[in-house]
Amino acid sequence: MGDAIDLTGDGGVMKRIVRRAKADAVGPTENVPLVDVHYEGTLAETGEVFDSTHEDNTVFSFELGKGTVIKSWDIALRTMKVGEVAQITCKPDYAYGSAGSPPEIPPNATLVFEIELVACRPRRGSSLSSASDEKARLEELKKQRELTAANKEEEKKKREEAKAAAASRVQAKLDAKKGQGKGKGKAR
Repeated sequence: MGDAIDLTGDGGVMKRIVRRAKADAVGPTENVPLVDVHYEGTLAETGEVFDSTHEDNTVFSFELGKGTVIKSWDIALRTMKVGEVAQITCKPDYAYGSAGSPPEIPPNATLVFEIELVACRPRRGSSLSSASDEKARLEELKKQRELTAANKEEEKKKREEAKAAAASRVQAKLDAKKGQGKGKGKAR
């Protein structure tokens, strides 16, 4: 969708927006540092998927700025809004460096992540004052995941219908061409 944006100034973390968030969407801040994401990580060199939350429809949660994730994630997610999907390309210095993360990630690997920021929220006890607020947030998150799964299923169904329609059109053209060769040279 968008052009790549150099988030670090040295090409170490490149971001390309795949799907924009709604205009009124919020993003993580100092007061709202906890994030929930869906992601798929691939090796840039081979395109091999090494990690994903999509297969089991889980959400990965962490707090920005605490060093619990690779540097590129801390950098990129600060620029995102809830609902946004972005492709993040991470050079080794902003990922796992010369050590890699065996056995899935070799040393000095450039990584490509497609990340969806599903939600962001304050630290526990900050402004979510009660258990009912937390329960409501979790219910909303569950609804969002179910809606996302339903949308993906609907998109898959539409693609399959489009393929079937295209195959049908091709077959009709082939059948029509077969019919043209019959009767040449006969009275008109």
